[in-house]
Amino acid sequence: MKEKTAAARHRLTKEEKMFHLMLLPGLIILLIFVFVPLVGSLMAFQDYVPARGLFGSKWVGLENYEFIFSLPDGRQVFMNTLIIAFAKLVVNIFVPVTFAILLNEIRLKFFKRTFQTIVYLPHFLSWVVLATVVTNMFSLGGPFNAVITMFGGEPIQFLADNRWFRTVIVGTDVWKEFGYNSVVYLAALTSIDPGLYEAASIDGAGRFKQTMHITVPALLPTVVLMTALNLGNILNAGFDQIFNLYNPIVYETADIIDTYVYRIGMVERQYSIGTAVGLMKSVISFLLIIGANKAAQKLTGSGIF
Repeated sequence: MKEKTAAARHRLTKEEKMFHLMLLPGLIILLIFVFVPLVGSLMAFQDYVPARGLFGSKWVGLENYEFIFSLPDGRQVFMNTLIIAFAKLVVNIFVPVTFAILLNEIRLKFFKRTFQTIVYLPHFLSWVVLATVVTNMFSLGGPFNAVITMFGGEPIQFLADNRWFRTVIVGTDVWKEFGYNSVVYLAALTSIDPGLYEAASIDGAGRFKQTMHITVPALLPTVVLMTALNLGNILNAGFDQIFNLYNPIVYETADIIDTYVYRIGMVERQYSIGTAVGLMKSVISFLLIIGANKAAQKLTGSGIF
């Protein structure tokens, strides 16, 4: 009887079978486009020749990685990626949180929704489109240089100057994404008990003190969780943005792992080297997100998984 009861418990109902069938198309897509391409990672340990194929090319072990670490510009590319990605990570947390808090203070719903919609719009435009806008804005004859010359300064070639390129990259990325990134924090703000603000107001706390002692601590678990999620992508410094804006003049400060892999693997057709760099990036990202998850669990008591 116990065996029959256990078997009945594990037997799927008709409704549960339908749910599993609904998952099937997604699982097939995941298998074809995520797991099957992982076989190509073997190229990282081969002297890959397209004519010989994946299983006919010579196995070279870790020689490709030895070559990568011996490249004079390899360290610079890795440092550029970390600097740009870390700057984006920090600013893309601070600005959306600040914006969400300020937007939450607006009491007129019409102005709140209008302003919210306006700042959301850039997120839905690709960098192929926005790159043209950014290039025109920061060109020698663009509005930024017009303001600089108005106050007696010299025009700056923002996109052809190593001192300014990273600033433009981080700033334009924040401008594009901060409205959309604030959605999570706005949702977190709605879960705060209004009674806390009423009690603080009775005790004589102003809006600033209420924000610092109620709003910010309430947002902290969400901030930690979002930071942990984004740490897994810290080595993805924004290929589409940088690829559409950079040029050989600013390779010194703009060349990141993804653009380097593109040039090595696709343009110069060194497929094994490109795959080796990409695989190394994926492994580092995986370790970072595991570490970030453990840190989030210790700080907030909950993690990503």
